[in-house]
Amino acid sequence: MTDWRPVPAPGIVLRHDHARDTDLLLLPERVVVLKGGAGAVVALCDGTRSVRDIVDELGERFPGSSVPRDVPPFLGRLREEGWLR
Repeated sequence: MTDWRPVPAPGIVLRHDHARDTDLLLLPERVVVLKGGAGAVVALCDGTRSVRDIVDELGERFPGSSVPRDVPPFLGRLREEGWLR
């Protein structure tokens, strides 16, 4: 999975809802509310960064966090849902 360079699937957009102060994934007929740092993870999914790059960048932002353990499976779940390709 570390060579994979995730990017939102066509028609899926990340937006910040200022009223709720949370990030959202806008799907064609659905809205997914992202909790915690999920929006920061998805924001790095631009098709140029590998999963390893994303983990490394988040690890620098949040030293001592569980990024290496949590982020790859999270991205894998989004891929399984078809929200990332």
